[in-house]
Amino acid sequence: MTTVLITGTSSGIGRATVRRLARRPDLTVYATARKLDAIADLAESGARLLALDVTDEESMRAAVAAVEAAHGHVDVLVNNAGYGEYGPIEETPLDRVRAQFETNVFGLARLTQLVLPGMRRAGRGRIVNVSSMGGRLVFPGGGYYHASKYAVEAISDALRQEVRPFGVDVAVVEPGLIRTGFGAVASSSLGAGADPTGPYRGMVETVDAVMARSYENRLLSATPDTVARVIERAVTARRPRTRYLVTAAAWAMVHTRRLFGARVFDTVNRLQFR
Repeated sequence: MTTVLITGTSSGIGRATVRRLARRPDLTVYATARKLDAIADLAESGARLLALDVTDEESMRAAVAAVEAAHGHVDVLVNNAGYGEYGPIEETPLDRVRAQFETNVFGLARLTQLVLPGMRRAGRGRIVNVSSMGGRLVFPGGGYYHASKYAVEAISDALRQEVRPFGVDVAVVEPGLIRTGFGAVASSSLGAGADPTGPYRGMVETVDAVMARSYENRLLSATPDTVARVIERAVTARRPRTRYLVTAAAWAMVHTRRLFGARVFDTVNRLQFR
């Protein structure tokens, strides 16, 4: 049996991933969230439940210790917990930025540190980091969120090379627009982080409107289970890819940015967010 520990499973991608992986007889899936009440129903899917707050050291230690006590080590860690803090670079309060990095970056890094000794002892393991297409390109109003995902990409690239000699694989999953609560959280933070009478009010209103239309557009967005299927491949593949871009729209935007450069992409954004 392969043991899979997944963070951030109370909603969206994490919840869909638990439901999909827990159906497999070859996997023992641990669903986690800060409050067990939020994931109690996932036990019906066959998952085991653990309280885990990726911003709390003792909580992370306890969760890893519980899995290791039962199974010896964590076979697969899926670092999924994260959220979007949106707003203009100039006006977004830095305490909100620090809080986002605690979840999106430092929690991911610390939990990775905690599971790696067991993986190295076992001579095998896999870490799947859920990033975003926002780790490969940037939209106005999302600079601090994108910065956190760029950090995840950099950490993953270094980690992949460092742990390969120990039999540990690292894969990154990069979803595009996914119809979860993420868009609503991003929208609310966008308004909270900006001065309603300040110089960026027009930009904020435009970004908010474009985000809402994009998430509602079925051609541009996808369901959480679309990402869960990709995470399943990253978890179970004999030799996982280094990166998995999710949705055709994400693929098109990332490669437009890569092929045509920053100035062309900036022009596209100016037209979209004018």
